[in-house]
Amino acid sequence: QVQLVESGGGLVEPGGSLRLYCVASGFTFWPYVMSWYRQAAGKERELVASISGGSQIINYGDSVKGRFTISRDNAKNSVYLQLNSLKPEDTAVYYCNTDFRPDYWGQGTQVTVSS
Repeated sequence: QVQLVESGGGLVEPGGSLRLYCVASGFTFWPYVMSWYRQAAGKERELVASISGGSQIINYGDSVKGRFTISRDNAKNSVYLQLNSLKPEDTAVYYCNTDFRPDYWGQGTQVTVSS
């Protein structure tokens, strides 16, 4: 069955950086769009970034453009999110998601930006 395992979150000071990792299993990874979403406490889940199967098409949410970078390695069934210039408002649980099973959500990884 589909499994998405996120990692890499943590506590970081404003202006700092983190790299998030998502390893996928249970489906053929490469053709499908992969995305990162986040959900802050008391708020709805929002799309952060998405990347097509061959990495030709990449999209970012307005709030993270120029600061976050999504990438993928199809040989490793993995998608990554580089978070730079972090702000307190980036604090949230971050989830990866696949168009193969858009209703499936893993456990996520917590990112906390605080001094």
